[in-house]
Amino acid sequence: MATYLYETLTTPPRQFELQQSMKDAPLTKHPETGEPIRRIITGGLGVMAKGNAPRYSDMQPKKSGGSCGSGCGCH
Repeated sequence: MATYLYETLTTPPRQFELQQSMKDAPLTKHPETGEPIRRIITGGLGVMAKGNAPRYSDMQPKKSGGSCGSGCGCH
């Protein structure tokens, strides 16, 4: 089950999260109130690996002596 962010199409819009299967189509009406809604696409890591694919930790920039100290890997 994935957690999706939805938003009402009313003014002001209200956001809420809903767990659904990834196979389910996006909802168009609030399950309790019947208000029109839309699914919000949010950013995220979204790395899916299988077998010998690189791990997330392998894709991170390596720290160098000149980084800002925040751990972001900048130079």
